[in-house]
Amino acid sequence: MDRMLVLTAQVAIAHGHRVEVTEQVDPVSDEPVVLALVDLDSGIRYRRAEEPSGDISRWIGRVLECTVTIGGPRAHTTLLVDPIGPGATGAKRALRGADAAADAAKAEADRWGGADRPPVEEPERFW
Repeated sequence: MDRMLVLTAQVAIAHGHRVEVTEQVDPVSDEPVVLALVDLDSGIRYRRAEEPSGDISRWIGRVLECTVTIGGPRAHTTLLVDPIGPGATGAKRALRGADAAADAAKAEADRWGGADRPPVEEPERFW
């Protein structure tokens, strides 16, 4: 599943380059925040000025699109990245999705009468 990364910096990374993304989950919004980005093909490293604290995760992906908006206070970069391998943030997101799928399956089973009625007793068999 492709990931859209929005950075509040002007970061130009060529299409097809591999990047290593370091993220941390924001405790307020429960969304991943990019702390550092390394262009593995050119060796250029981009990172925030403040030091990370808490649990961080790293994953590697390939850049599909890079759009740099220049000038003014709204200058930013939007990267569309295809994750190559699983990462901790991807695992957390997958677990949230799995929990939602399990809840949906339970609701569907309840709707079809699997859990709200006692099972019908089988009549006794005589041979």
